[in-house]
Amino acid sequence: MEKYYIGLDGGSTYLKAAMISGRGVVDTIVHSTGIDNNGTAERLVAEICERNRVSRDQVGGIMATGYSRKILEAADDDISEITAHAYGIRMTAPSDYRPGMIIDIGGQDSKIIYLDERYTVKNFTMNDKCAAGTGKFMEVIAQILETTIDQVGPLSLGAKEPCDINSTCVVFAQSEVISLIARKYDRRDILAGMHRSMARRIVKMMKKSEKRGDILMTGGGALNIGLRRAFEDELMEDIFVADHPQFNGAIGAALIARERSE
Repeated sequence: MEKYYIGLDGGSTYLKAAMISGRGVVDTIVHSTGIDNNGTAERLVAEICERNRVSRDQVGGIMATGYSRKILEAADDDISEITAHAYGIRMTAPSDYRPGMIIDIGGQDSKIIYLDERYTVKNFTMNDKCAAGTGKFMEVIAQILETTIDQVGPLSLGAKEPCDINSTCVVFAQSEVISLIARKYDRRDILAGMHRSMARRIVKMMKKSEKRGDILMTGGGALNIGLRRAFEDELMEDIFVADHPQFNGAIGAALIARERSE
């Protein structure tokens, strides 16, 4: 009987699940966390099993990661999100690619994870004190500019003269963007400026002495082509995107569940 393993990534806004087997990633699914983390986690597990016709007897283990990992009763155990992301790229990194650093742009924080040649975590830095440089920052600016989070990347590629957005605080950056709108700046230039501002802020977090190998982006921010281009311009090198970037932590948790089971 084929065994399946599930990873749960309990974020502040969304709860994500990934199912893997010996064949690779089987399925991924996401729901708003809501006020009942446990109930949402149970529904996610039931839904991902049902739509893949997997019985609970076939599930060899469930591992939780993320902010709410300690309280998810659907999981057998939990693991830190730093470790989960490092494990996840073993399955999500492009083939023939050897990442030495992960840039993870989440909804409420941004992380830089440094890896050795065995994908073991050597060190990491994290911004979890301010929303600037996170998905929340992009959501706020997208709302002001009357667009959606999935459009900010493509729109920014049409910029001709990206604006300078210097504020490192979301509240002040919001006021800065409103001022740019009042002065009739093109929203494509404003969005490109936002991406540059985010990339500069996160690059300043990097410990250059720790960097080895190529750079891989994970998290929901990796889906934003404008942000990826901004990182490439800032670092002057190619940035690669993981498969299923938004679910990399959940996939890593599922891999750890499989490893412990075996």
